Amino acid sequence: MQAAAVPTTSLDQRVCDQARLTRDARFDGLFYIAVTSTGIYCRPVCPAPSPRARNIRYYDSAAAASAAGFRPCLRCRPEAAPGSPLHRAKSELVAGALRLIEQGALDEGSLPELAARVGVGERHLRRVFAEELGASPLDVAATRRLLFAKQLLTETAMPIARIAEASGYASLRRFNAAFVATYGKPPRDFRRGRAPAGADELVLRLPYRAPYDVEHLLGFYGRRTIPGVEAVDERSYRRSVVIDGVPGWFDVSALPGDDALALRVHHPSSSAVGTIVARVKRMFDIDADPRALELALRGSALLKPLVRCWPGQRLPGAWDGFELAVRAVLGQQVSVAAARTFAARVAATYGSPYTDGEAHGVGVLFPTPDRLVDAPLEEQGIIRARASTIRGIARAVLDGRLAFRAEQPLAAFERDLVALPGIGAWTAHYIAMRALAQPDAFPAADLILRRAAGQGRTLSTRELERLSEEWRPWRAYAVMLLWRSS
Repeated sequence: MQAAAVPTTSLDQRVCDQARLTRDARFDGLFYIAVTSTGIYCRPVCPAPSPRARNIRYYDSAAAASAAGFRPCLRCRPEAAPGSPLHRAKSELVAGALRLIEQGALDEGSLPELAARVGVGERHLRRVFAEELGASPLDVAATRRLLFAKQLLTETAMPIARIAEASGYASLRRFNAAFVATYGKPPRDFRRGRAPAGADELVLRLPYRAPYDVEHLLGFYGRRTIPGVEAVDERSYRRSVVIDGVPGWFDVSALPGDDALALRVHHPSSSAVGTIVARVKRMFDIDADPRALELALRGSALLKPLVRCWPGQRLPGAWDGFELAVRAVLGQQVSVAAARTFAARVAATYGSPYTDGEAHGVGVLFPTPDRLVDAPLEEQGIIRARASTIRGIARAVLDGRLAFRAEQPLAAFERDLVALPGIGAWTAHYIAMRALAQPDAFPAADLILRRAAGQGRTLSTRELERLSEEWRPWRAYAVMLLWRSS
């Protein structure tokens, strides 16, 4: 077939043509199909009849298609596609800025402020976004707001005013204007003819790209559960959270027969919904592209059989960076079970009660830095050196010398952490891997990792570092596979 599509995607055009014609679900969310004759952009799996090749353009992201003047398809619903622009980022700079955008940095803040947070000028940020994503940061933010609002409209019974707030619109007027400009009708029209569901909880579908080894991920969390703060079973993960000083809880569970997780949110603040969704997606590595990971890692003779044995490996993230740092220090040179016991003692002694979560097994809020900065942790059986390290981390957070911002480069985060007494490179990379979802974090000094990679002998840290160079920028996934192999 001779297509006349404009080459606006980084994927091979022939691959896009074939994926479009066969409606290949493996490419869902990896590119979008814009149709010049209708002005609409669709997912590769759209059930609509295939348009003529000369009317097609391909885009890497929904934001790029939207910036080119196309509107989202009402039939295939681009907001329901798996993934986000994060999987297209080629640099830490763009990945960091995208994480901030997904957290709402451009809902209230400005583009110069976003550029300053990632350490570059506004013009440079615009340029790298155009090169890597085909859209500006403002285009990405606007598309995120619109598609998230559309998802809330069609999947939940939230009042429209609360949806506007939850999706990051500054006012209901702007919310309505965005929908009219894009869809040609106001938000309320998407609800006509639909009976509202029960509004006691918010339930959202979080689609992912298969395969997804959800059983292993839940098992990983289950072995590390802090009673009262978290509750894990074979199908779901639940925990208490605090957003802007207001407590709540959420539950994530597998959806049988569907390539998606179900997120149930119980929080009184509408503005917290977007934050919870963004952090849960990072925590459960929703946006990972297993096909790209397999292609990157199967070239290694060491990793190829592991990738085949355990398809769908995900990075087990963490809800809160400070909490994960405390848990990592408690786990230094002790078993997972012992670290869990110490973490449970710390939470029970210094955490705050959360009565609304008690009936659901999450009636404790993990202690904040101000609760641990002067805490006599030695009374919980924690050795003096580790207790001092935890207090030092809490003090550094309160003083502003340490932050667990997902947008910061791995090297800068490691530098800030190892500057604290009791923190080495292993701990820093472990925290970065889970709390910041850094895909290239690599705790090379880990003994189990060095044994697993040595296949009969224990590699030195330097040997393992050299071996891991071919796994960049996905070394954290290699870590998880090697740990499983041991």
